Amino acid sequence: MTDTLAPTTSTQPAADARTTSAPPTAEDRARLTAATDFLDHGHERVTAFVDKALNGIDRDAADPVDLAVALYYAVRDGIHYEVYGADLSPQGLKASAVISGGKGFCLHKSVLYAACCRAVGIPARLHYSDVRNHLASDRLRSYIGGDVFFHGLATVYLEGRWVKVTPVFNKLLCRLYGMTPLEFDGRSDSLYHPFDAQGRQSMEFLTDHGDFDDVPYAFVMENMRRKHPKFLDEDGTGTVGGGSLADEAA
Repeated sequence: MTDTLAPTTSTQPAADARTTSAPPTAEDRARLTAATDFLDHGHERVTAFVDKALNGIDRDAADPVDLAVALYYAVRDGIHYEVYGADLSPQGLKASAVISGGKGFCLHKSVLYAACCRAVGIPARLHYSDVRNHLASDRLRSYIGGDVFFHGLATVYLEGRWVKVTPVFNKLLCRLYGMTPLEFDGRSDSLYHPFDAQGRQSMEFLTDHGDFDDVPYAFVMENMRRKHPKFLDEDGTGTVGGGSLADEAA
């Protein structure tokens, strides 16, 4: 599902989403740049994060593509990618909480990126897929139950089209796992690395669940509980603790 402009419902699976190639209406833009409980870009922590990421850039004169790219790298490399001990509560998945914690995995970092883009007037949504990840550690695969992961990214509306954006694996983690960092030019989809630095396939997309205007919390957690029950902690509101993905690359 690529050019989805019509509203999708946060509590419905993506199979119910509509698609259209028409540009967003003024109503669409207002809704898709608004703050929400999860995309809380009015929070002072998000405001400060955006200000730092765009330091030296004249936002009024800048092309939205340039803003989206600067924010991409701020989220990709400014928030550490970590799968263990991650907070999956409604509070923990707020953009402001992701900044406060300084770490998270795809679900967290995509929320932050979407919030940052909305903060500068770029329409943004959350997007979910199932992916096969060939570069996970043995320990992580044991918790996930294989190599198929429920995955979150963002979509942003730039230059007349929706672009898929994945500001997830930071440069350090990519180096540890022998992966080439995923780049973003603001014009082409930035999806997960199809090959690693040695040319080996590292990730492939399997099922596309589509776009959502806000975090579809019940949908996300239902997928996590059903697909990755061993990955969740005893309370079911976070992931298992102990260790780090960076250490497991050694």
